[in-house]
Amino acid sequence: MSPEVLLALIAFAFAASITPGPNNLMLLASGVNFGFRRTVPHMLGIAAGFCVLLLAVGGGLGALIERFPATFIGLKVLGGGYLLYLAWRIATTRKLDEADADGRPLRFIEAAAFQWVNPKAWVMAVAGMAAYTHPQDYLATMLMVCGVFTLVNLPSVSVWAAFGTGLRGWLAEPARLKWFNIAMGALLALSLWPMLR
Repeated sequence: MSPEVLLALIAFAFAASITPGPNNLMLLASGVNFGFRRTVPHMLGIAAGFCVLLLAVGGGLGALIERFPATFIGLKVLGGGYLLYLAWRIATTRKLDEADADGRPLRFIEAAAFQWVNPKAWVMAVAGMAAYTHPQDYLATMLMVCGVFTLVNLPSVSVWAAFGTGLRGWLAEPARLKWFNIAMGALLALSLWPMLR
């Protein structure tokens, strides 16, 4: 991979990872509600889950889904339903560090599994593999795409959790927290819009 292509890949991975989407909105809300440290497994799960998704797409899963579009529709329905459930959980959280069973950040495995039903993650994975792999050296370039995304993704998504953590003091007032969480839940639900078109 030439230096120019590598820089383009880094820029693409950064833009795709730092821009708003379901993962980043959930990390912002988790940073507010649970703090940065408790959100770390969620961030690591995103990075690991997306890396595995990239490898699967690069290994042929993307072509398989293209061939059987009903599979993709099923993923969209499953992902949309889970996203709405997560949006509801965020919107109804009323206290920082809520201690009941539903009042916890996503676990590592939940965040990793979410990548498989996250529409933005699929678009990023398919676009990244299509644009930055080369048939002459496919395995090496596929691993390079995965490596770059993994190195760029974790610090990028961490910014959202850190920003949320920075808002904790201001949102310690219950009324502010309530409306923030309702807004985050609504934005997360609205992030489904591109998937529905």
